[in-house]
Amino acid sequence: MATPSKTPPGADPKQLERTGTVREIGSQAVWSLSSCKPGFGVDQLRDDNLETYWQSDGSQPHLVNIQFRRRTTVKMLCIYADYKSDESYTPSKISVRVGNNFHNLQEIRSNINIKYGASNLQ
Repeated sequence: MATPSKTPPGADPKQLERTGTVREIGSQAVWSLSSCKPGFGVDQLRDDNLETYWQSDGSQPHLVNIQFRRRTTVKMLCIYADYKSDESYTPSKISVRVGNNFHNLQEIRSNINIKYGASNLQ
């Protein structure tokens, strides 16, 4: 999601979108995963249903790649993790990397602690 100003941590992304504070831009990107179990892939990750989810199926690290077709400024990234309903593994920390292609990614945030429920990374 992109936002013109700083939003408070823990703010509801859907509410912020409804009020025009942020704009969801994930649909402008191509999404891919390092692995997934059948029926638990990108479609479930992106469907806005908290009952469906991505489930990796492979060795770590588990990656979500988001590629925009043109240079895009992203000011906020929202991730929802639900420890209580997870069957196997819920991440406790993530890393965010950016670049022009897979070969020049630079880590801009690392060891981000995930608060369960929606987390905003700014």
